[in-house]
Amino acid sequence: MKLTLAYSPCPNDTFMFHGIASGALHMAGYELEIHLHDIETLNQQALRGVYDLTKLSFHAWLLARDTYRMLNAGAAMGYGCGPIIVAKADGRSLPDARAVAASRVAIPGELTTAHLLFRLWAPEARNKIFMTYDRIMPAVTGAEAEFGVIIHESRFTYEQAGLRKVVDLGDWWERITGLPVPLAGIAVRRDIGAGVAKQFETLLRRSIANARANPDAAMRYAHEHAQELDDAVLRKHIEMFVNEYSLDTDATARNAVRTLETMAERIGLG
Repeated sequence: MKLTLAYSPCPNDTFMFHGIASGALHMAGYELEIHLHDIETLNQQALRGVYDLTKLSFHAWLLARDTYRMLNAGAAMGYGCGPIIVAKADGRSLPDARAVAASRVAIPGELTTAHLLFRLWAPEARNKIFMTYDRIMPAVTGAEAEFGVIIHESRFTYEQAGLRKVVDLGDWWERITGLPVPLAGIAVRRDIGAGVAKQFETLLRRSIANARANPDAAMRYAHEHAQELDDAVLRKHIEMFVNEYSLDTDATARNAVRTLETMAERIGLG
């Protein structure tokens, strides 16, 4: 039986899924057809139930939870790994949330958790420009936007691009909740049996363990798809996002998602 599996080309995903993508690991009785898309494309497709198994932002999942059940493996969450609002390094004093909200802000997708966290931090913001995450820094340096919300590898390279941090939305979240930042996870469509979901969870955990035990091969796969090719940056990215929550979405992680849901509903989930 064929199952469709979709994830992003970001280093933490490709690192985790290398064992499956390479064919080294299999799911008995099933053929996994793999698709790679940027996170916002995955989010939009999840709203339509396109893939059997898919990576998606927790923001998008809150809108698609009637269609998808979140798995207990593969999550991207943790401490010190949240989105960062950046601006040009022009020497001016750092603006507050009201000043940012009154400006043009580049956002890496409407359904990303980065956007939801930004909405929670600056609910009055209206002049938002949605684009893929790799266009955010050029949009700010090129004056298409005054501010940008960066994710993925960009958090390690924004200073080299001539940008400075305005606020770390992950630090802000941790300060007010004391919880890890719930960014994204792997979900299974609800019409797929629970037994199949559990079988895939086991496979994914094996793939993560295999990547950690044999990092060179998994790193080569990550390099093939990464926007940032610097090896040190990729390793930092993977070390940050492939962690204990990737192996098990425990009670703390589930509490983080529930807290995100509660806060989102206060401002209008969407």
